[in-house]
Amino acid sequence: MRVEGLGRLVTVLIAMLGVGSAASGADLPARPNIVWMIAEDMSANFACYGETTITTPNVDRLAAEGVKFDRAFVTGPICSISRSALITGMYQTSIGAQHHRSGRGELKIQLPPGITPLPKLFKDAGYHTSNLNIENFTKQGGAVPIAKTDYNFEWDKSMYDKTHWSTRSSGQPFFAQVQLNGGKLRGRGDGEQWPRRAEQALGSRTPASAVKLPPYLPDDPVIREDWAQYLDTVRYTDWEVGRVLERLKEAGELDKTVVFFMTDHGISHVRNKQFLYDGGIHVPLVARGPKLKPGTVRSDLVQQIDVAATSLAIAGIANPATMQARDLLAENYEPRRYVFAARDRADETVDRIRGVRSEQYKLIRNFHPNRPYLQPNAYKDGKPIVQAMRRLHAEGKLTPEQALIMRETRPAEELYDLKKDPYELKNLADDPARQDVLKELRGVLDDWITRTDDRGRNPEPPEMYDSDMAVAGGNGKGPARRNIETMKKWAAEGK
Repeated sequence: MRVEGLGRLVTVLIAMLGVGSAASGADLPARPNIVWMIAEDMSANFACYGETTITTPNVDRLAAEGVKFDRAFVTGPICSISRSALITGMYQTSIGAQHHRSGRGELKIQLPPGITPLPKLFKDAGYHTSNLNIENFTKQGGAVPIAKTDYNFEWDKSMYDKTHWSTRSSGQPFFAQVQLNGGKLRGRGDGEQWPRRAEQALGSRTPASAVKLPPYLPDDPVIREDWAQYLDTVRYTDWEVGRVLERLKEAGELDKTVVFFMTDHGISHVRNKQFLYDGGIHVPLVARGPKLKPGTVRSDLVQQIDVAATSLAIAGIANPATMQARDLLAENYEPRRYVFAARDRADETVDRIRGVRSEQYKLIRNFHPNRPYLQPNAYKDGKPIVQAMRRLHAEGKLTPEQALIMRETRPAEELYDLKKDPYELKNLADDPARQDVLKELRGVLDDWITRTDDRGRNPEPPEMYDSDMAVAGGNGKGPARRNIETMKKWAAEGK
């Protein structure tokens, strides 16, 4: 009764803030446009989320003119699994899309019956649909190619229109995704390619000396410079957000459009992307549009897949009965008590991690505790920041907190008090005083795995792994091939 009462109280508070009945899809203009801006590999390092090293006026403007969700979390810390979940409003583990870049070889993955990607639902409802990079979104008319999708299942390309949204039929609303390179802009070319581009576009670089590193990272020149370059990708992304808003304004569409800004997962770094710590799954989520009360801040737990259900509701399109996402603006919206996240195979590297987070606590379950955190992975091992961490670890220069991610084995369970330990550095799973919390979250996670039909309960078939590896760089003699053989060896050993 106490929990239910709290849920009702939060719902009432949300309504008082103007993001309930006053902001529901029913009160918006008939069939508004909907735009999703999705940046890659980026955490909530924006000024409106508390970042102080840089300024981000355009995302801050979105927050000031709309709704900022302080506790939004992706369902997976890797691009293809997160994007597969978002575009269907489903946990990737429920639709067989939990393995990164899966179904890319001869063997394909089909969506389960009753699951339809959002663009198809919008198109069937009469919307013009597109998925564009920023250059194509901001141009004037013409044919447009499909930008990054990265869905781990088969889909029909006809769900996206081949023409620019500005050439749609008179009175026709549009649903557009704008794909931004985000954190992936750094680390290219000679190491100076991105800083030069950032300086040209933004007028300055963020100096490495200004960087404030989180405590799980050592103060090393390579890592410090990388973080400075990352912050410039945040600044650049903010500039691109401004370009999108200006293009909508020029077309007379801004005030007819609900705009969402988000990222596909957290920063690509040693302990963030690919892991279920908040650095990998906590993302910015801001919405601006008609009837969204300016300056509203939502502090309840939100799953990013909820953007799917919310967008459909705004457009007056019925949510499929199978959809696991929730309409964040519904009058009868019940805030989530928990959010969930999962990580499975990433490229050639086999893993299975599940996590559940409440407002205060997080439980992470490692299904391969006898493997290192930083398993061999060609994508990650090629990064200078990972190489720097390995070097510093070998030299004994990491603090105990910084060395956590370098361990050769993992605990089966990790429990963190996020209020006292926001960087998730002190595992409380063996703390006698936290056993009631541990038991509660174990039950919640077990229930979620069963209730949502987590496909990760069954190992990926060897033939599917081999099919994907044939197009993942595993045919040669390089790191990927060596890693594939390691994965197979460990599996045979039961490791």
